[in-house]
Amino acid sequence: MIMMCMLMSFVSILSSIVMLAAVILSKKTFSDREKSSPFECGFDPKNSARMPFSLRFFLIAIIFLIFDVEITLLLPLPITMIFSQSLWTFLTSSLFIIILVLGLYYEWAYGALEWKS
Repeated sequence: MIMMCMLMSFVSILSSIVMLAAVILSKKTFSDREKSSPFECGFDPKNSARMPFSLRFFLIAIIFLIFDVEITLLLPLPITMIFSQSLWTFLTSSLFIIILVLGLYYEWAYGALEWKS
């Protein structure tokens, strides 16, 4: 029990020293040119936050997030299919891919993927 307390104390002191060293040695720039420049969406950070923005940009960003999450669900699928070899895994993954393709077709058919209309 005493060894555990000593180990926890050592780890706490070591992590505190590392955090203190990071704070002291870090580069402190408050007005950096890259941080003050507009972000990917084109907003100027020094202007009003109540400016209207393009709804198309918002929709494209949401579609990207949805497909990005679905890609993370699809990446381990081949390994799962090899190791499980069950009909249930095949059917659920096929249904998931069919829903994904139908959603993509729906967005494509109604022009949600076109930036300029």
